[in-house]
Amino acid sequence: MPQLRKDPITFEWVIIAGERKERPHDFQKIWDNGELPPFDPKCPFCPGNEHLTPTEIFAIRDGQASPNWLVRVVPNKFPALRIEGSTERFGKGMFDYMDGVGAHEVIIETPIHNARFSTLPVEQVKKVLLAYRERILDLKNDIRFVYILVFRNEGKEAGASLRHPHSQLIALPFIPHEVVLEIEGMKRYHSFRERCPFCDMVKEELSFGERIVRESDNFLAIEPFASKYPFETLILPKRHHPSFADESEQLLEEFAFFLRDILYRLDKALQNPPYNYTLHNIPLRNCSPDGFHWHLEIIPRISTPAGFELGSGIYINTVPPEEAARILREVKD
Repeated sequence: MPQLRKDPITFEWVIIAGERKERPHDFQKIWDNGELPPFDPKCPFCPGNEHLTPTEIFAIRDGQASPNWLVRVVPNKFPALRIEGSTERFGKGMFDYMDGVGAHEVIIETPIHNARFSTLPVEQVKKVLLAYRERILDLKNDIRFVYILVFRNEGKEAGASLRHPHSQLIALPFIPHEVVLEIEGMKRYHSFRERCPFCDMVKEELSFGERIVRESDNFLAIEPFASKYPFETLILPKRHHPSFADESEQLLEEFAFFLRDILYRLDKALQNPPYNYTLHNIPLRNCSPDGFHWHLEIIPRISTPAGFELGSGIYINTVPPEEAARILREVKD
């Protein structure tokens, strides 16, 4: 029997279509994962091709004076938003607009062209996370920016235009709708129970156990109760932390190991699927630390929303999260 499930934070409904349940091999398509060389002379993100990108903003190098970079951050060559401009709003009748102000940066995660994030050394993943943190802290100083979204597109089907491992960051002069839904849901829950809903979710999921993929001392990975997508995975701190950018280097090292492990499990179970991940962090302005719990959402792009989803906003998930969690738990090293 299909189930309708309601997200306890956003109040969105999803359909868990258990009778249409699909196994991992049903999603194991021939993705665009052809063999790549460790260096591509035409790739703008490969070492030696630094002149093909805009001027470097930030880098982590192999030694302070070394020209050899390990992680490199540059402005996006074709930015969705630009630093120049004003956040003053204008109106024409019922329509509002303003300059396309923001920041759009690319985090080049490794010099190795054919690397995959799930098999990078933990120390390298940690360096990528440190670059996220440093760029968030720096952009926070621009008072025009209200929210910073870090995201990763893996594979052509997930929107990646270049194969070299990279993630991106966009700073916005407003809070995006998906995050607004979370904030409003957290406020609503907190006003009723005087507790953080994500903290309660951690306790509940640890109690149930069936939707847990993995836990460590400080992090928990689950398949959410009201998952919109097959194998949708949520990683969050087990203790209340509003800001990813305020995490210690020690905690980021644990998170690096944890994140890489979860991506490895998804890669093994689904044969290197395309995916997106997004880092939801506390807004830069006017948000109480009690009102946010940072987390990272991973969405494998193995199903396509169709007319019903697009017309209703209600998603049909053909893999119950309890089944997805069991499959990912059973992945062997």
